[in-house]
Amino acid sequence: MEAKKLNVEMRQGDGKGAAGRLRSSGKIPAVIYGHTTPTSITVDAREFRTAFRRITENTIVELHMSNGVHEVLVKDYQKDNLTGQILHVDFYEFEKGKSLRTRVPIRLIGNPVGVKEGGILESLLHRLEVECLPKDLPEEIALDINELALDRALHVSDLVLPAGVRSLQAPDQVVCLVAHRKAEEEVAPAAVEGEVPVEGEEAAAEGAEKTEETEEKEE
Repeated sequence: MEAKKLNVEMRQGDGKGAAGRLRSSGKIPAVIYGHTTPTSITVDAREFRTAFRRITENTIVELHMSNGVHEVLVKDYQKDNLTGQILHVDFYEFEKGKSLRTRVPIRLIGNPVGVKEGGILESLLHRLEVECLPKDLPEEIALDINELALDRALHVSDLVLPAGVRSLQAPDQVVCLVAHRKAEEEVAPAAVEGEVPVEGEEAAAEGAEKTEETEEKEE
């Protein structure tokens, strides 16, 4: 996978006030952590948006700064749900030549036969936690679901992983399945003229007739 590149700068000052001023100037407060001492940095917001149309944990990023190049992964980020603005980013720096752990997106390919038979596809696992060397980190893991029948499921054990990649999740964990559509609740039809009343209605009708008879005798 080709690494993305970002130019970053060392960050001076902490706290909400300093972070707010950085964001106002078009910068994103960030931190690098991992096998070294955590380092506070800033990233140009426009450059980050251009590089990351979609933020994932399995994209290797080269951070270019004054003390050299740091190879990292985006481990976490904060986002303003109203404006979409990225508020903070956590970069994890891994050691070259050593295995790392991260999550890789699972992409379902095809149209299950079970859906053609009237079922509905349910995707339960969207990312797979894996362990591998940085050079072996896949962009995604594809799963062919064309032969998935009604009332059947595919599990982690059905995923075909690239060489050098090991799953850290239980083999029997369900990735996706095709289930029956939920039957619509039947609405009871309204009573029509001439229809036989139910037991409760019958008793009520008899009670009404007896009351009428009693009133006639009293008269």
